[in-house]
Amino acid sequence: MQLSGESLRKRRLLPLMSKPVPEVLFVCVHNAGRSQMAAALLDAKSGGRVRVRSAGSAPAETINPLVVDVMSESGLDLTKAFPKPLTDEAVRIADVVITMGCGDACPVYPGKRYEDWKVEDPAGKDVQTVRDIRDDIARRVVRLLAEILRAQESSATAG
Repeated sequence: MQLSGESLRKRRLLPLMSKPVPEVLFVCVHNAGRSQMAAALLDAKSGGRVRVRSAGSAPAETINPLVVDVMSESGLDLTKAFPKPLTDEAVRIADVVITMGCGDACPVYPGKRYEDWKVEDPAGKDVQTVRDIRDDIARRVVRLLAEILRAQESSATAG
């Protein structure tokens, strides 16, 4: 049986239907830029409807200072954020795992939704490029949140 795009999307989100508050894990190499931006944006936009974590396959010492500055322009404070290592437990807990350039470092478990976002690394970039990266991630986060909330709503009405 061939599934439509909408049916495939619902099937991919199926694991979210079993939890009242889904968990999303953002992973990049250093957990100092992209994954930190994505986590802060989703946390802010979800209003507590989603638990958000971020991690790195090879965490840096600190968050990229330009990322901190650019996120503060959006009203998000990353001054207390710090890079965290990717752990097996973090992946097991997550319902959705979004990778951004970490290759095969992320373990894969059945029943989870995985996406790889092709997002430029902000390391060594100028401020306008980092803003563009932030805005790209923000658009992706809005789409992801809408999908998660639709799946939660479908789950609530089906149950």
